[in-house]
Amino acid sequence: MKALRTLVSPRGAVFLLLVVLLVAVTILNPSFAEPGQFMRFLQRVAPIAIVAIGQYFVIIAGEFDLSQGSLITAQVIIAGNLVGQDDARTIPVLLLMVVFAVAVGLVNGLITTLLKVPSFIVTLGMMLALLGGVMWWTGGAATGNPADSFREIGRGGLRDVPLLDFIPWAVLLLIVWLALGIVLTKRPLGKTLIAIGDNARAVDYAGARRAWVTTRAFVISSLSATLSAVLLVGYAGVHPSVGRGYEFTAITAVVLGGVVLGGGRGWIVGAVAGAFTLEALFMLLNIAGVPSTLRDAVQGVIIIAAVAYSAVAFRARRARGPQPAAPEPAEPEPAAPVTHGAATTSRTIHTETRGD
Repeated sequence: MKALRTLVSPRGAVFLLLVVLLVAVTILNPSFAEPGQFMRFLQRVAPIAIVAIGQYFVIIAGEFDLSQGSLITAQVIIAGNLVGQDDARTIPVLLLMVVFAVAVGLVNGLITTLLKVPSFIVTLGMMLALLGGVMWWTGGAATGNPADSFREIGRGGLRDVPLLDFIPWAVLLLIVWLALGIVLTKRPLGKTLIAIGDNARAVDYAGARRAWVTTRAFVISSLSATLSAVLLVGYAGVHPSVGRGYEFTAITAVVLGGVVLGGGRGWIVGAVAGAFTLEALFMLLNIAGVPSTLRDAVQGVIIIAAVAYSAVAFRARRARGPQPAAPEPAEPEPAAPVTHGAATTSRTIHTETRGD
């Protein structure tokens, strides 16, 4: 009974839905169950799942990061134009991309926390600024062609693996990034972020450095977007449209994974499962012949439905509440001794002395 209640809860429902969708896709397209096809599916979802991990850390703190998609686009253009066909530039450009990501995360976090500007507005402005810079640089056209060694990160992998045949680097990077994220959630940083999303004032009273902790969440989000950009260069090419809308896809995945938009509650594994569930749903709709133009509409419906379901489940859980324990019978108190003659009792009697 407890396991069934967990499966239908906002935290567990995403895993049940993922299994149902994968079974439906396999029935309609039996070749999906082949190891090679399934690994390609994981490779395709990996960039979205990595972005969802970064978005998770921001959302559990009660904030939003709308700049992820534009940052991915900017990093793709940076890699495509600066690496070129020179393999020796790969490491320096990667370091430059990391520095740029940290700078974007710091700007988002510090303006949000120190200047008290809502993160929705800050990251929306950053999104537009990055997108404008990309359009100015590229003129809206595809530019740059990074070396094959750089592209290999996104489209290559371990080959001739027994049973699986092929394990993409993207899947391995996702596993590593998820493992690091799980470790962070167990550390003081992750616990403080959840506490901030649940009750920021209590965190302030406890003496925690709320501004710096929240800023680090934005830095993690920017680094996640950068890692996703490195993978997307491999098979999506270098174009100003790469990464467009990834921020909303990540938010949809996180919400679908049972993370509360207001912060304070959620599981990072659920956010990743939400990314796989979302992609499996889109694949199923594609097989069923539903136009791809409805993708954004589907995402919007999912966000509304997931938030509504989470709110209803949370209210029901609060209404049930913990069952109060039965009170133990009280032992009779011994009678207080009374002393005659001095008009005194065992109680303390307050007297007032007056003088003439």
